[in-house]
Amino acid sequence: MRRPATLLAPLFRLRPLARFMGDRRGVSAVEFALIAPLMVAMYLGSAELTQVLTLDRKVTSAANAVADLVAQDDFVTDNELDDIMASADAILAPYRTAPLSLRITSVRMDAEGDVFVDWSESETMAPLDTDSLPTMPAGLLAPMSSVVMVEALYPYASPFNSSIETPITLTDTAYLRPRRSPWVRRQS
Repeated sequence: MRRPATLLAPLFRLRPLARFMGDRRGVSAVEFALIAPLMVAMYLGSAELTQVLTLDRKVTSAANAVADLVAQDDFVTDNELDDIMASADAILAPYRTAPLSLRITSVRMDAEGDVFVDWSESETMAPLDTDSLPTMPAGLLAPMSSVVMVEALYPYASPFNSSIETPITLTDTAYLRPRRSPWVRRQS
């Protein structure tokens, strides 16, 4: 009769492999190595989304502030318009202001109900021609009144170029009625 130790000899040769398979000390490190790239990507994505949403809010604030400053005047000069456009740069701080494009337009309606561009000024966008008819919400103008329309455009380019390859264009349009007169006049 054989001894029991010799019967179990093949099993004893598997003992180091069985010990290795049963060892749970490195499981946390392996799980972390599998999950870490996903967590880093989520963190960077949420930081990127926060930047875009904050900048979008600032573009909206800049358009509304510029429209409000123009609507407070009876007439505006070239120097005042330059100062008003510079206020948009201050609102965008600490973000880069170079990509911001603003267009300030005074749109009027005459007594017959014809809508026309009274004047338009822009830094980097093309100003609207007096012959052009801007797209506006219905019912915004009444006969013998006007609206100050400010269009803001900001192409956002991600600092992480690999995550967002094409720039996101943030836009907003603000419409305000003049406060002191039926329309804001432009003086050169």
